[in-house]
Amino acid sequence: MSFIVVCPLSRVEEAAKKYQTREMITLMNDNTNVSRPAGIAAEHHLVLTLNDINKIIPGLVHPQESDVNKLIEKAWSWDQRAPLLIHCWMGISRSTAAAYIIAATLNPAEDEFTLAERLRSSAPFATPNKRLIALGDKILGRENRMIKAIETIGRGAEVAEGDIFTLDISESYHCN
Repeated sequence: MSFIVVCPLSRVEEAAKKYQTREMITLMNDNTNVSRPAGIAAEHHLVLTLNDINKIIPGLVHPQESDVNKLIEKAWSWDQRAPLLIHCWMGISRSTAAAYIIAATLNPAEDEFTLAERLRSSAPFATPNKRLIALGDKILGRENRMIKAIETIGRGAEVAEGDIFTLDISESYHCN
């Protein structure tokens, strides 16, 4: 079974140990110190420096096409023998958007709405970053279906911090 593990920064060590992850994606602003768990080699750790914003705000780093291209490249290079760990500050917005984009990348035939519903079922608090989703939709050629699917599930439940959750992308979904 292939799956993605998503969590907030405060639970990275716990998630890495519990799921024995060997690869990780960090989506954080540039002022945050992130320690890489012992089992994850530097070459298997993608760090995207960006703020959790949906539009361009002076002084902040907004998600860009290059960030999403790096997510897609990571999706294709991930060996899937161990889960992929994705985290951001709270595990609610940037990391859930990244998980959705990677799942859509690896499952090109999966319906965007079905995938969004699986995300909501796995993480009732997920509120994927709209700018990341829009960029992913454009790059993957999903013709606004990813955007509409995330709008359909709406804003997640209000929480102070997300929980650790998994998103299955196993062979039953994987369509290469």
